[in-house]
Amino acid sequence: MFTPQGPSLRELTVQALSSVEHGYDLLASKFDATPFRTSDRLLTAVAHTLETLGPFDSGLDVCCGTGAGLGVLRSVCAGRITGVDFSAGMLTRARNAHPTADLVRADALALPFAPVFDLAVSFGAFGHFLPADQRTLFAQVHNALRPGGTFAFPLPAPPPVGSRLYWTLWGFDAAMRIRNAVWHPPFVMYYRTFHLADVRARLEDSGFEVSLTPIEPLGRREDGSPRCRLVVARKR
Repeated sequence: MFTPQGPSLRELTVQALSSVEHGYDLLASKFDATPFRTSDRLLTAVAHTLETLGPFDSGLDVCCGTGAGLGVLRSVCAGRITGVDFSAGMLTRARNAHPTADLVRADALALPFAPVFDLAVSFGAFGHFLPADQRTLFAQVHNALRPGGTFAFPLPAPPPVGSRLYWTLWGFDAAMRIRNAVWHPPFVMYYRTFHLADVRARLEDSGFEVSLTPIEPLGRREDGSPRCRLVVARKR
């Protein structure tokens, strides 16, 4: 799973027994050598799809981590790009990779921005938000966008029930629930709490108009459905 440059089992264990913020501070220097970083293939495909939806001026990467998504914003936005994350360690790595970006340390549930952005994106972070927090998250992004602004993020098709990936994700979530029941502080990271129907309803409740755009460079499944869709939420 991991390259020799990635974290050791011991380092991952220490991270998993920390809070979310401290865990990412610990992992930051090796995060890009793990499979948790959003793949370049997905980032390129999202950028290609966003190009058909623009133009965009200023852009915001919500929970930017080490800055992988900032490259997407750089490719589709004509103006300033900003990343926000609550891990100082991850922001340090993002600053090294994107020295011209504005980087802000803040909780995504309390974004410190006026409505100045044309585009907001997020990659791989939603598992850190329990369903009860999703409305707050979406409302915060809504408040940071100009009227007509766009919040876009990829959402892969769910794995077939009974497949190896299905059971892997189910097992991971079960292990995290047990961990959080017996150990504090909690480390919130679940793969099976972000369901399209619920997410769409919560986005609409937050003032967005929602559509789905197939990310065609990622191909289609045997039944013809997209392997991944771009959720496109426009501020009314």
